Amino acid sequence: MILTLLLSALAIVTCAFTVVLGRAALARRVGMPATEALALGAVTNFFDTLGIGSFAPTMAWMKFRSMIPDRIIPSTMLAGYTLPTMAQAAIFLVLLGVSVEPWLLLGSVVAFVPGALFGASLAAKAPVRLVQAIVGIALLIAAWFYVVSNMHWMPEGGTASGLDGWAFWIAIGSSFLFAVLLNFGVGHYAPTLAMLSLLGLDPRLAFPIMASTGAFGAAAAAAKVVRRPDIDVGLVVGLTLGAIPAVLIAAFVVKEMPVETMRWFVVAIIVYAAAVLLRQATRLATELRPLEPLAEGLID
Repeated sequence: MILTLLLSALAIVTCAFTVVLGRAALARRVGMPATEALALGAVTNFFDTLGIGSFAPTMAWMKFRSMIPDRIIPSTMLAGYTLPTMAQAAIFLVLLGVSVEPWLLLGSVVAFVPGALFGASLAAKAPVRLVQAIVGIALLIAAWFYVVSNMHWMPEGGTASGLDGWAFWIAIGSSFLFAVLLNFGVGHYAPTLAMLSLLGLDPRLAFPIMASTGAFGAAAAAAKVVRRPDIDVGLVVGLTLGAIPAVLIAAFVVKEMPVETMRWFVVAIIVYAAAVLLRQATRLATELRPLEPLAEGLID
């Protein structure tokens, strides 16, 4: 029953966000998306569906290419990857959702949505140097999880389909926290997988939880993001249109590839990007300390 309700709600939310994004694109007179945006969305989300992740590589590429100011990288990426995340959620809910304890699945979603809304408000008001610092730390966290995965240090997890007592409430509280951090570019897939596995959940059953919380939470936050005047809606549309086909292909096509080699390559890129961002955040804080009110008006 709960699974049916979630799938129905997901369909409604998907349609609603599509309308919101479409109206924003029409209002900004968005034309054909740039090839770079389409390719970036496609490549990162193809590997995201295979378990490599999309947030860290996207942040690193946007930083290297100076596609947009550092301040709005997390928000733009969140909005651009909302509809692809919804596609992932539908796939994982259909394939594995029936095996997950329904109250854990529902509780995680219910906790994630207000966390995403709260985080969206924080990210919109945060000074540029704070966003740079948080994104830099997020990249280092992502790099750590890539290393842990490659070295096979991730918790193996248990065989449980649900959690009870204190473990259940830790999972719910963590869902809220990960939703807040999502608005600053901290991808929630890797920490959610690690947390649920440590608590004894079957790691395979973490995927419908990760995808469905991300879908509902991202939609709530992204609906606010696309209305912001500083967001490049054209880039958001490009990421979306490139990502959705890639998600479907990766989900339904089984193909051998050197995933671990790709992860090590991503680690090298994002560690460098993190170092650059943290250096800039530190330098900006030092240079502007006497002029604190000006910080929010700066663009990197």
